[in-house]
Amino acid sequence: MTMQRRRTGCGEPLVLLHGVGLDHTLWDDLAPLLEPDFDVLRYDLLGHGAAPALRGPADIQDFIAQLDAELDHAGWQHATVLGYSMGGLIAGAYAAAHPERVSRLVLLNTVFRRTDEEAAAVRARLDAAATQDPEAAAKVSLSRWFTPAFQAARPARVAQIEQRLLGNDRQSFLSAYALFALGDPLLAQAAPDIACPVLVMTGEHDVGSNPRMTRELARALPRACARVAPGQRHMLPVEEPGTVAAALRSFASAHPVAANPAQTSSTQAHAAKA
Repeated sequence: MTMQRRRTGCGEPLVLLHGVGLDHTLWDDLAPLLEPDFDVLRYDLLGHGAAPALRGPADIQDFIAQLDAELDHAGWQHATVLGYSMGGLIAGAYAAAHPERVSRLVLLNTVFRRTDEEAAAVRARLDAAATQDPEAAAKVSLSRWFTPAFQAARPARVAQIEQRLLGNDRQSFLSAYALFALGDPLLAQAAPDIACPVLVMTGEHDVGSNPRMTRELARALPRACARVAPGQRHMLPVEEPGTVAAALRSFASAHPVAANPAQTSSTQAHAAKA
């Protein structure tokens, strides 16, 4: 049976939001490293994996409502939220709309204030996605996302990501990709209202969510720090899960969250079932 969500580990609540065209299996490399310290929830965003399809233009409010419902389903009043790529846009918008439910925010490989040239490039990719052969489009994406060294060393893992891209519902993918391609102003609008501590992180050679964006985003947020992983591209949670896990643990230690009795009971109950 295809799963829409997975919850593992024990500790503080942590939600992981994947990027466009992917699903909750993106986190297969990172989640095991986080499970000793966090109660990790990962789920398929609308239009992805086993989640309901998208019909018509994607609306950020629908993704915000989905995250709200997932926190309710988990029995959590608040959690650390980590958003990757498009998931970062959702996580940031959610943190601004529901600050009481986000204890910490991690924005991983997230776009922010594209230049005119960068905006034109992503719009061109959006236009091409509507007509381009899916296999050719997937190859282009993989070459941008992964370093050549990782592609050579872990071809099976790269192939898994490729199959996920090729398995997407076409209409859902194009709808979600349009939100990603055109939606980075959403985070600029949300930034002043994000009150929690924020870690912003990307790869040194990520051309889509580049270090300039990461540093500008951190400066635009009231309580943020920026990190850049040397030599990396877009797929930090797959290529460098240890680096991401260490950064998250350090960030969490620097910004402890007061225990919530009801939430602690929920987490302990989950750990007892695991």
